[in-house]
Amino acid sequence: MKMVLLRCGSKLLKSRNLIFLQQRNHIRNGNVHGATQSNEFEEQTAEIQLSDGKKIRFSTGKFARFAGGCVTAKFGDTSVMSIAVRQNEPVHSDMIPLTVDYRQKAAAVGRIPSNYFRRDLRQTEHEILTSRLIDRSIRPLFPKDYRYETQITCNLLAVDGFNDPEVLAINAASAVLSISDIPWNGPIGAVRIGLIDNQFVVHPSRRDLQHSILNLVVACTSKNLVVMIEGSANDILEQDLRKAIRLAAKECQLIISSIIELQKCVRRSKIQIPENVETNCMIEPVREFAEKEIENIFTCYSHDKITRDNALDNLRKETLYNVAKDNPEVTSAVMEAFQELVKDTFRSLIFQTNKRCDGRKLRQLRSISCQVNLLEPLHGSAFFQRGQTQVLCTVTLDSIENALKMDSISMLASGLKDKNFFLHYEFPPYATNEIGKLTRVNRREIGHGALAEKGLRPVIPKDYPFAIRLTSEVLESNGSSSMASVCGGSMALMDAGIPISSQVAGVAIGLICKFSKDGQIEDYKILLDILGIEDYLGDIDFKLTGTKKGFTALQLDVKVPGIPVKAIMECIQCATEGKSKIIQIMNSVISSPREKNKQNMPVFETIEVPIHQRAKFIGVGGLNLKKILTETGVHIDAKEQNIFSLFAPNQDAMNEAKNIIQEALTTQAEPTLIFGDIYTGKIIEIRDSGVMITLHPQMQPILLSNSQLDRRKVHHPSALGFEVGQEIQVKYFGRDPVNGQVRLSRKVLQEPVSNTQNFFPKLDDNN
Repeated sequence: MKMVLLRCGSKLLKSRNLIFLQQRNHIRNGNVHGATQSNEFEEQTAEIQLSDGKKIRFSTGKFARFAGGCVTAKFGDTSVMSIAVRQNEPVHSDMIPLTVDYRQKAAAVGRIPSNYFRRDLRQTEHEILTSRLIDRSIRPLFPKDYRYETQITCNLLAVDGFNDPEVLAINAASAVLSISDIPWNGPIGAVRIGLIDNQFVVHPSRRDLQHSILNLVVACTSKNLVVMIEGSANDILEQDLRKAIRLAAKECQLIISSIIELQKCVRRSKIQIPENVETNCMIEPVREFAEKEIENIFTCYSHDKITRDNALDNLRKETLYNVAKDNPEVTSAVMEAFQELVKDTFRSLIFQTNKRCDGRKLRQLRSISCQVNLLEPLHGSAFFQRGQTQVLCTVTLDSIENALKMDSISMLASGLKDKNFFLHYEFPPYATNEIGKLTRVNRREIGHGALAEKGLRPVIPKDYPFAIRLTSEVLESNGSSSMASVCGGSMALMDAGIPISSQVAGVAIGLICKFSKDGQIEDYKILLDILGIEDYLGDIDFKLTGTKKGFTALQLDVKVPGIPVKAIMECIQCATEGKSKIIQIMNSVISSPREKNKQNMPVFETIEVPIHQRAKFIGVGGLNLKKILTETGVHIDAKEQNIFSLFAPNQDAMNEAKNIIQEALTTQAEPTLIFGDIYTGKIIEIRDSGVMITLHPQMQPILLSNSQLDRRKVHHPSALGFEVGQEIQVKYFGRDPVNGQVRLSRKVLQEPVSNTQNFFPKLDDNN
């Protein structure tokens, strides 16, 4: 392996695959009085060479020095700046108050925003999904009691269209948290893995991903613990998925080593989080009062989500009243201690009984029921219920012109122009018996919808002539609603008659870990098809979708500082067994796409219009096409020079539109002309370029150019004495294969003239 150098200050160190360079620069700024003021700062730069020869460069100390930390990461010519800021005082919150914002500026792709104000406005869906990707990678490594409001901002400075800015943003966020004073148990490294021609590609380019059957992003810690997985695949096999995750975990270590060296040279100490003494003091009193009752609630298998939540809520109120009635100041501490006791009891019961709170075995599915074709007027519909989670999925087919168009910046950054298949996930508040606004789409809905869409996209035929909109409305939720959307969506697509290659099922895997005193994982239990409470009180939420053959999408959310790769492999195996059982149940309801279309199903056809009739077919300014759309609802679009596509909302509309087209093209049927025959035409107009003649009343006027009027050179038809209304003979040579114009000639009917004969009369001397 090539030996490279590490330089830090005046020390010269040797390191593998790592180049570290510390530079010192001076900036002098003038003040209003003309005097100079010295402003000295240090810039540290770390550069890592990856196994494929590519380099990632981290630098800090130059920009945004008021912030808690700022790191600029560069990969090729793609650059991302990550800034971390925290508040000085802690806030009261049930979860870590972390906000992550990824912004892809229009300037980064060399464009001006196309909105009215020409400014970078609200976040796009692509930015939101990338923000969630970064958040899920770094959140598990914050200390348990960290309550300082923190914001991570990742700005895309430049993109070269080749190297990936999203994974670079994760690594930049890891670096900025490592060098800041924010307590964080990092660093982490993130890599993207592709699979092209059975060969794994590390950090594939945008073009590589177009030919890859795998698009996998993995983030790991220095101990090979996985903290985040996000990916989509085209029916990748289980063994290939395992290899990709192991390879990603290995590649992450190179990036982590670079960030650690950068952290050592910055040498910034972390703030100390005060111990929550009040909560610790309340644990024993709360345990004595409520532990037995909590056990009774979790071992009463007749409870459902509502009754269990109500029982815990009543016990919480009773505990608060009895433990804190003499000392109201400890109310919040009692509440926190009660929540900790609920979590510890829930987890310990799983290890003790090997049963879950609903009475299921650890790897047992909930009861599943499903139905298709609920609403006859819809193109496709399906209802899927798993336990107390139920979704209603509907499919709408429309013209390909109504495909989802990407904004120009996301298009240039991701390479995706439009999507003819897209899924909209809706999680209304009544799904969990709550009240809230129904109009706003939040980040969670966007993220869950994107995951379900990734799971179904590989089975959609690429050449399908319609735009497909799949909606999934969650009617009630007790965990894994996004995976239920995949199952219901797959059946709805089949109900709509879309020729998907196979059924797709989704399942969520949970993990309950037992930790030693030093924080190491001693034992763990894998849970198949987790409930909402198992997601909330567990350690991971691992969602996987796939066909009976392989996997199409996966997403891992971790709530502890990393999961061993071995446990991830066992979760994948458990998901393989689970999705096979779910697909078997789904196939019992509908196993193949509907063959007989419904009466209201849209139809698509192509017609060929002769080139010479194209103008008559389209009309002036597309008037005829607009008229057909207004009268029948049929969209007509030009595909090639003489090929047009017709999209109709149903077969009746298509028949009506075709009748109108046929009538328009045949009402004034033109006579059939024979190649080489001589015809008599009447001059209706004299132009500078020739004469317009008509051969038949039902034919359009034809231009006979000056070059075909006479064997002699003609500059203007008047030189031959032509007049409007005069009849002349011409010979027919068919139609031009390019533009469809009729080809006529008069000069081929004339006798050859002498070269000495002058075309124009000779002027007299008097003239």
